[in-house]
Amino acid sequence: MSSEPRPEREREPRNGQEDEAAPGAGTGEDAGTDGNAGTGEDAGATTVSEPKGKPEAEKPETESARESAREAEPAAEPEPPAYADRCYRSPGAIAGGVLLLLLAVWLGTDALLNGDNHTRLTALFGLVFAVPLVVAFTLRPAVYAGPHRMRVRNPFRTITVPWGKVEALRAGYSSEVFADGAKYQLWSIPVSLRARKRASRRTERAERAAARGVAVTAPARPTGLFGLGGVPGGDDVGEQRAPSDRAIDELRTLAADHGENPAAQGDVTVRWAYEIAAPALAGAVALAVLLAVF
Repeated sequence: MSSEPRPEREREPRNGQEDEAAPGAGTGEDAGTDGNAGTGEDAGATTVSEPKGKPEAEKPETESARESAREAEPAAEPEPPAYADRCYRSPGAIAGGVLLLLLAVWLGTDALLNGDNHTRLTALFGLVFAVPLVVAFTLRPAVYAGPHRMRVRNPFRTITVPWGKVEALRAGYSSEVFADGAKYQLWSIPVSLRARKRASRRTERAERAAARGVAVTAPARPTGLFGLGGVPGGDDVGEQRAPSDRAIDELRTLAADHGENPAAQGDVTVRWAYEIAAPALAGAVALAVLLAVF
């Protein structure tokens, strides 16, 4: 008798548990199906989202790798600044050339306006002959010195000498450059013996002042009879050089500094100034014919 009510009592809590569990779990099959479907969808979502998330995670790594690669690259060396070529010209020659051209224009214009036919032709052909020569010997000569070569512009030709071909530079009675077994004169750097004597006198005065212990700070001023025996100035300290000698010294320094540069190698080239020679020759022939005929 005691065994019969036990199953009922046992059923009640079991039924109660089943009743309590039913709302939360529903049917076991449905819950299991929903749970499996939910996990399946989640798993599928994770498997699909994994390849999308990987590149996003790798982007900062690639950017940092690029930045590190850029930092590891050696910095490019800055190119040296380019400077204009040094130009050596004679101020006295330029001043004389300008005066001669003004005189030729004045006389030629007067002859063309007030002279007869023969005078006009003579003045015209004379100008055609004289003006190119004046320009050639006064305004044209120049020496251009750059990092690779020196260009010597003489009255009737232009010589380009690479620094590697320069054998010697000399300033005796005239300025000369020796290159490739030939000698070329530098018309734009004339040698003045008077300037050399003046520079030597200033050097001697500065040496005597230094021997007496005189501090040379003031500008030079002449003293004595007719300005002889002047007092040296602050610019007279050391050995004084004439302008032509200073120019040759600078050219020697450039040749020594750039002579071994690969860009300073090459051949010596000579180009004749036909733009000067052709008008002068034409004017000379026309003038000779005119004087011979009339």
